[in-house]
Amino acid sequence: MTIPSTRRALVLGGGSIGTRHTRNLLKRGISNVTIADPDPERCRALTKELGIRVESDEHAAFASSDPDIVFVCSPTALHVPQALRAVEAGAHVFIEKPLSHTMEGARELQKKSREKKHTVMVGCNMRFHPGIQEVKRLLAEGAIGVPVSARIVYSGYLPSWRPGQDYKKSYSASVEQGGAVLDCIHEIDLALWEFGPGTVTASKVLPAAKIGLATDGEAEIILKHTSGTESSIHISFMEEKFERSQGITGTAGSLSWDFERGTVERYGKDGSLAETIRQPKDWESNQMFLEELDHFLHAVEHGTIPMGSLDDAIRALEIALTVKNA
Repeated sequence: MTIPSTRRALVLGGGSIGTRHTRNLLKRGISNVTIADPDPERCRALTKELGIRVESDEHAAFASSDPDIVFVCSPTALHVPQALRAVEAGAHVFIEKPLSHTMEGARELQKKSREKKHTVMVGCNMRFHPGIQEVKRLLAEGAIGVPVSARIVYSGYLPSWRPGQDYKKSYSASVEQGGAVLDCIHEIDLALWEFGPGTVTASKVLPAAKIGLATDGEAEIILKHTSGTESSIHISFMEEKFERSQGITGTAGSLSWDFERGTVERYGKDGSLAETIRQPKDWESNQMFLEELDHFLHAVEHGTIPMGSLDDAIRALEIALTVKNA
């Protein structure tokens, strides 16, 4: 895809994900990139590292950069207000997950982006993982018949997520805008993407007391999808042993995906292993983010609805808030 180098990008938030998106924009030949971050020390470090304009004041950043694409990579509570400002300023918007910690302003953002015909995409990079893409392809091809049930798992350990940062001071630790359910919303998004819209039929949330936090640290969620599939989702950021996996049972076989092993396995109706698909040996995680960026930029250029649309993000957020507030 040819990307106009004249694009003017503003990245709101200079943390790890904002910096990743900035580096990827530069890799794609978009050199007119500005970062806005309220931390003066971080601003100095980013200016030195990336050699681009970095502003500590959001208002000044909008004024000086006049962006036509904005990346919202700030704390969750700022996502919708900043996205609204970007749309009103005439920009297309990429928002990091989750869309928000509340539904406040989400419908207004939906309405304004439609009125102005601006692309709004909410980042769900796991949709661009090669294993998940194989699962999606096999389901679409009917390789296991009609999906009956699914088990989707994410377990990790928050204290080890961001080395050098006190996890108790991170947005993940916030009772209001953090917690495992919102932080790990990828798994909810994948369930809806693979099996269609769904409603919560049962859920249980456990507090993150084990790691000294008052927010939610673990959840079990059961969704009934309009397709007829039932999915069971396990989310946790209190488990020292990492696991990310999916197991899907269909009327004519089953699928198993394992992030750590890098494999998708398809089993036939007789229970035998019919196929093993391995992710490319040279694959590395930033490729998800590059493909996600390419997809967003393509949607901007062609006016198409992106994967991870605002509508998708609202549906996932509604489920996450139903679970958190039960």
